[in-house]
Amino acid sequence: MANYSELTHGNCAQPFSLLGPKHVKTKTSVTLWIPDAKNVTLYSRKKNNRLKQEKKLTQLSLNSDGMFVGEFKTPKEDDFIYEVLAEYESGEHRFVDPYQFQSEAYHAVHFVDHQPENLYQQIGAQLIESKGVTGVRFAVFAPDASAVSLIGDFNIWNRSSHPMQKTDLGYWVLFVPGLKAGEQYKYAIKDATGHQLSDKADPLGFHHHQYPSHSSVIYDQDAYEWQDKSWLTRKNINHYKTPMSIYEVHLGSWRKPGNTEQRYLSYRELAKELVDYVTDMGYTHIEVMPVSEFPFDGSWGYQPVGLFAPTSRFGDPDSFKFFVDTCHQNNIGVIVDWVPAHFPEDGHGLARFDGSHLYEYADPRKGWHPDWNSCIYDFGKQTVRQFLVANALFWFDKYHVDGIRVDAVASMLYLDYSRNDGEWIPNVDGGNHNYEAISLLQWMNTEVYTKYPWAMTIAEESTSFAGVSKPVSSGGLGFGFKWNMGWMHDSLHYIAKDPAYRRFHHSELTFSMVYAFDENFVLPISHDEVVHGKGSMLQKMPGDTWQQAANLRAFYGFMFAHPGKKLQFMGNEFAQDREWNHDISLDWHLLEQPKHLGISKLYKTLNEVYRTTSALFERDHDPAGFRWIDHNNAEQSVVSLLRRNANDTENVVAVANFTPIPRDTFRIGVEQKGYYSLILNTDDAEFGGSGYVALTGAMVSSENKPWNDCPYSVVVNLPPLSVLMLKWNKS
Repeated sequence: MANYSELTHGNCAQPFSLLGPKHVKTKTSVTLWIPDAKNVTLYSRKKNNRLKQEKKLTQLSLNSDGMFVGEFKTPKEDDFIYEVLAEYESGEHRFVDPYQFQSEAYHAVHFVDHQPENLYQQIGAQLIESKGVTGVRFAVFAPDASAVSLIGDFNIWNRSSHPMQKTDLGYWVLFVPGLKAGEQYKYAIKDATGHQLSDKADPLGFHHHQYPSHSSVIYDQDAYEWQDKSWLTRKNINHYKTPMSIYEVHLGSWRKPGNTEQRYLSYRELAKELVDYVTDMGYTHIEVMPVSEFPFDGSWGYQPVGLFAPTSRFGDPDSFKFFVDTCHQNNIGVIVDWVPAHFPEDGHGLARFDGSHLYEYADPRKGWHPDWNSCIYDFGKQTVRQFLVANALFWFDKYHVDGIRVDAVASMLYLDYSRNDGEWIPNVDGGNHNYEAISLLQWMNTEVYTKYPWAMTIAEESTSFAGVSKPVSSGGLGFGFKWNMGWMHDSLHYIAKDPAYRRFHHSELTFSMVYAFDENFVLPISHDEVVHGKGSMLQKMPGDTWQQAANLRAFYGFMFAHPGKKLQFMGNEFAQDREWNHDISLDWHLLEQPKHLGISKLYKTLNEVYRTTSALFERDHDPAGFRWIDHNNAEQSVVSLLRRNANDTENVVAVANFTPIPRDTFRIGVEQKGYYSLILNTDDAEFGGSGYVALTGAMVSSENKPWNDCPYSVVVNLPPLSVLMLKWNKS
């Protein structure tokens, strides 16, 4: 039972026991706490559709400083609501007393833990209607707090105006009539000892403002009218057997408007400019670096504090929905980077949320990340687990995204990740696997694929942890795909070598096929490869200016010939000269130069050839769809391979020459008798290449001469630093 002193000192955890209506037989007594008011009068609320006139119920008496009490005859209507007219020195204010909605507030936590998605459907700031009154029901989890108050524009950020009610489940609840979408709010929280903490943004907030307020904003999830029904109702989607060429984008630096670095393109501007560009270039998906609200630009979104809100840097949540909607209407899928591994210590965020380690592991040997100076979620705590799984589902549900790429999975799986001996705590078996994180990821993937069968989850996992993209039922983590970091590191290390020395590193080019089908791989050239002194993709290439471009073209050709879905970071597709800088736009002016325009044309052609050639994607994850023709020619730094489609009706032979020496009349073994047409030559003059003639005609006929353990062979000229793709046509 609360008392007056707790209320006035901001320590009231049970305001419903003191404030609001109390029914005793035929009388209803009302207690209100309005410290600055002179007079307070109660009126019956006029019903919206009953044409009843309001009537004065009673004028309340000032019992003590700010506490008004009174009583009136209990009305017969079950949905009776009273309004308050408070008179001040400066005027008057009329409102519906929130403390007469006890049951509505308690409904926030009914069955909240029964399904993970119940969390974002019930907790946070929910726009609801009760007894004909519209408003917002607030609920926040803070079990160790001694008091929580709702603050915002509506109460002039007064910490004593709207104390919240603590429930047995540790949630604090309050329904505030009259509030609408767009109003700002936060939670004022006192820890278990009564110490006032920094005001907190809503962990389940759907919209947040930027610095300096970092306030949460009431948002209506149902206001946006989606136009992507035909996209969402596609039938029999099999992502493993369809083309996937992903364009990874940092929205803040892809392009700046009007040749200025002063502002960002908005979500709605990106829905036009970025989508038009991606469509023209032939990508199938856009992957956006984390859009969950984050305070520090330099984190690129990988230090989020508002997991349930797209960042307001680029517009409001409806504008992000418009962006996704526009992508879908242009047959572009959307993947968002998701960060469940860690979060920053910013005062308005999750760290020590109620004064305790509510979201993070308490022991820094598990709860502090030395690489990123951030907190690690407590993956063993059920409330945290539900929070994270609910958030993964949220992006598919409310924002219609097609996939989530899960960041830093390895840091979650290993207790000793980036830690020395004595700096980590072994698991119950004495090992370094984090069983709690493993089971969380399995639960997340199970929930996502059960509720959204068309969805994708993609793991950025940099180790050889077994079964990342295997089903949970088979003991795997349950991801749909995994980034092939091994291929990325080996192939980049190889291509950076001077061609004269590549013959000594030939295995780096071919080793990936030893494990290529152990997981469902995506081949990534991500943002991490073009920052922090690593140089741009073009800068990685050896040789003079022409050879650098030729090496890059050959590398891209080999990437598209290799099994696995494709991902390329923005700017790489036109060979940006410098490293990526998140503060400034990509160097689009480079497309005025033939070298960069040529590489851009090549990448567009690669996307087109890839999308329209089933042999290059239908068996990306099936060993039967691939064979080496020759992977032992280290002396000449030449490799050749074969790709097959699902029913073996289409074959593509790819041959790569990773030296600047052209090789005329080069014989390649082929499996099928017939004609082979040239569908790609990365050395084509259109792409900035030398234009070296690979075939004297449009196609070459197979010869009855066995070669490379194949029954037939063809002869071509290999241009310098090039990749050729030859498509089989029946005789």
